[in-house]
Amino acid sequence: MHELMRGVNCPPDNTLSNKVLTMATFIMLTRLSHQALRSPSSLESLSHEVMERIRADCKGVAWKASYVVLGPADYLDIFTAPDIEMATKVATIIRTFGHATTEVWGATEWEKFTELVRYLPPAPVAAISPN
Repeated sequence: MHELMRGVNCPPDNTLSNKVLTMATFIMLTRLSHQALRSPSSLESLSHEVMERIRADCKGVAWKASYVVLGPADYLDIFTAPDIEMATKVATIIRTFGHATTEVWGATEWEKFTELVRYLPPAPVAAISPN
């Protein structure tokens, strides 16, 4: 890994290098199984049970948004967690309680992304030529 980092420009001391990176953002798609859906009204109690379990067992997780979506998934949730292991724990709780399948993506806010890539060197010409 250190060999790969040779020649990479680092940001000036007053930018990214002095910032403390705390929480990672995750986007989770969830699809409930038919067994989990006893009735439409049962969704609210299931959601409450799942969130209580996440609050108890996943310290440091903060829910940012939840959406019902049309498509192959039923829900899209955005949350922050201290690390990937905690995000995995969240997904496992949802899979267990909701008899669901989940897909979790790590996400970076656009402003953070542009700050991260600002000091990367340009791609070598050979890497971007068509041949």
